[in-house]
Amino acid sequence: MLRCLSLLFFLLTAGLAGAHEVRPAVGDLTTTPEGLSLEVTLNAEAILAGADLEGVADTDTLDETDRIDALRALEPQALTEEIEARAAEIADRIEITAGGEAVALELTEIAPGPVGNTELPRDTALSFSAPLPEGAQSLTVTWPADWGMLVLRQQGVEAPFTGYLEGGTPSEPIALAGGGAQSGLGAFLSYIPVGFEHILPMGLDHILFVLGLFFLTPKFGPLLWQVSAFTLAHTVTLALGALGIVNVPGSIVEPIIAASIVFVAFENIFSRGFSRWRPLVVFIFGLLHGLGFASVLGEFGLPPGQFIPALLGFNIGVELGQLTVIAVAFLVVWVALRVDALDFNDRTGQVFYGVLALVFVALSVLLNNTEVLAAFEVSAPLFLVPLAALSLLCLLAATNVDKLNAYQTFVAVPASAAIGLVGAYWFVERVFL
Repeated sequence: MLRCLSLLFFLLTAGLAGAHEVRPAVGDLTTTPEGLSLEVTLNAEAILAGADLEGVADTDTLDETDRIDALRALEPQALTEEIEARAAEIADRIEITAGGEAVALELTEIAPGPVGNTELPRDTALSFSAPLPEGAQSLTVTWPADWGMLVLRQQGVEAPFTGYLEGGTPSEPIALAGGGAQSGLGAFLSYIPVGFEHILPMGLDHILFVLGLFFLTPKFGPLLWQVSAFTLAHTVTLALGALGIVNVPGSIVEPIIAASIVFVAFENIFSRGFSRWRPLVVFIFGLLHGLGFASVLGEFGLPPGQFIPALLGFNIGVELGQLTVIAVAFLVVWVALRVDALDFNDRTGQVFYGVLALVFVALSVLLNNTEVLAAFEVSAPLFLVPLAALSLLCLLAATNVDKLNAYQTFVAVPASAAIGLVGAYWFVERVFL
């Protein structure tokens, strides 16, 4: 029975391994007396496929996922031709208003990246240009809601504007002469959600690593030591990476992050508890995760003049995301821990987890492909189905409470095994596929 449920847990969480990540577009806006230019790096395949990226963390949840994968397999020239055929339509979707007049963009250059792993997004650079109305002092940009998020950065002026556009909402007026830079407090506050979103929902590898820390032991002391070591380590390399002092290619960092998931997960299974050197191991892996966080900031960019506040805000957002993951996991297993400690009877645990598993499954079905969770950018089945599987493991622990260490045997070990297997898949994929 335990083997069957362990296999079920792995199969349900294996959906994490195949996630097609959605990254925000990044746009650089430059203005001159003659006009404006907008250079955008984005997920062209999703746009060509007609996918709605609003509130989506991975394209596996979309009906257009097969079409997106097929477009990712096209050679750059073939993809360029696909975009050229719809150049006017694409340019018209980006709304820019200056001096009270609509600005007509023209797509002038297309530069797709090389064909890579079709399970991963490919960056395509699009260049737009347009004349500006005479006497215009500012402009606003509206990014299509179904294209996801845009990180918009003004270039070539002092105190440039930097902002995040989503939901089809126009930007605030951007002064052509500059001076629209965020304040320190504004930068700090605006980068907190960026850091949080890199954990929930976009940081699936970081989520599994944090869960690996949690399933070693739910006791507060060991968990505090591990989280503190991880936080200190990734803060150091996040700062060094964002400053450009340390730069390690993603082709090296990403496989090692996957390996770190495997290590902590399988150590949970074979160790005899919290060892003295576990915080050191977590610290070393945290250094590598920090480089992964830094690569995200490298894509977004930090606002000039507000580097420190933005970096602090991003790091706090990451911490809040990690604490949320731990809090959710703890809330799910809390009743199983109480049953294991004989504070609750086994019948209470069985009824609770039977109902909870059904609730998670029902919610994953009801909320799939709906806009209910769009504001939180959550793909319902991707997160709720693994929670249902965890509930089933807790149900098994409550049923076998008469056995020694039921929680460890029926929850922590199979959950860690599933996490380790997903990490191993990622490692193989990132190194060999």
